[in-house]
Amino acid sequence: MTAPRLEIDLDKIQHNAHALVGLLAARRISVTGVMKATLGSPAIAEALIRAGVRTLGDSHIESIEAMRRAGLRATMILLRSPMLSQVHRVVANADISFNTELEVISRLSLAAQEARRTHGIVLMVELGDLREGIMPGDLEDIARQVLLFPNIVLRGIGANLACRSGVSPDPRNMAELSALADRVETQLSLTLDIVSGGNSANLNWAFSDADAGRINDLRLGEAILLGRETLRRQPIAGLHTDAICLVAEVIESKVKPSLPWGDIAQSAFGEMPAAIDRGRLSQTILAVGRQDTDPDGLRPPPGIEILAASSDHLIASTGRNHISVGAEIRFQMNYSALIRSMTSPFVAKVSKHRCPASVAAGGILRTIDATSELGGGGQSSKFSQRQGLDNNMKESPCNSTS
Repeated sequence: MTAPRLEIDLDKIQHNAHALVGLLAARRISVTGVMKATLGSPAIAEALIRAGVRTLGDSHIESIEAMRRAGLRATMILLRSPMLSQVHRVVANADISFNTELEVISRLSLAAQEARRTHGIVLMVELGDLREGIMPGDLEDIARQVLLFPNIVLRGIGANLACRSGVSPDPRNMAELSALADRVETQLSLTLDIVSGGNSANLNWAFSDADAGRINDLRLGEAILLGRETLRRQPIAGLHTDAICLVAEVIESKVKPSLPWGDIAQSAFGEMPAAIDRGRLSQTILAVGRQDTDPDGLRPPPGIEILAASSDHLIASTGRNHISVGAEIRFQMNYSALIRSMTSPFVAKVSKHRCPASVAAGGILRTIDATSELGGGGQSSKFSQRQGLDNNMKESPCNSTS
């Protein structure tokens, strides 16, 4: 089987999404499924739609175009402010875009008029994290101007927290966003359909007893794909944290000293690694590196320790245990490792889901498909062509060797 590869369990992703949709529905909050880590994978998008997600969001118009080509039935939102060079593509493929600049909205209006379409706008508000957003005191005036643009509809307001500066969503800033929504509606005599409170970092707030106020949407990606909230990266009860894992193949396995010798200078990535004498170690090299993933975001199986990585090699210690060349090691991943692996053309993407027959017989998971669409984004390469898999191979858990 091809390695390195991402093994993507669509049933676990669907389970995570369904659970979050249900939990948030009790708070009258809908879920926008964030697809950017998956490059707009139609297979993963379909799993979210089956779970009850009705809106899909991505920061790249290329991924939205890929989902449109796949015929997915969902509202599509461009989550990053559109580039002026892409306004025609945005209007043609995204129902709604998040915006902060009147110049961009003006150009979206012109593109929408040319296409004879209506385009929805969500104005993003700065609440302290200092990424994108209109300053709160300027929101009413900008919203008033948005209403003047032909073929543009102001659909709502939103905020983003815990991405740049780590500012946590809490009752105070969520109440501020709700108050801003009320003020805009009152002053401009309109109704905002969407008040998007944030992302997976909002889940601790959303599951608390705090008043949800006007917040009726959260944009969830990492929580669905990896089963964790993003303030402390703690597992969310009842969700799978191993829906996606990275599998890498061993290409060298030798006992070596733990201390390098010779004149020590910078490593390949400009580092001066601190060397500790730990005696002789069973050192294993895997055919994956920084070009394919974020080594700092990998969690190896028990008994294996990641020592270092270059662009195309991952060096690990297996203690006193010898792992044979050709063996495979599975790693759990954090979000940084996931997005880099999803983006790499050298990492195959393999999906798994339940065979109807096996579900009827008791739900044994089997690998039945590997698809190039998991790359999304309309990209193709010899590394992501369709590959057949053994239908009789049972699911392999993350954090294991084989």
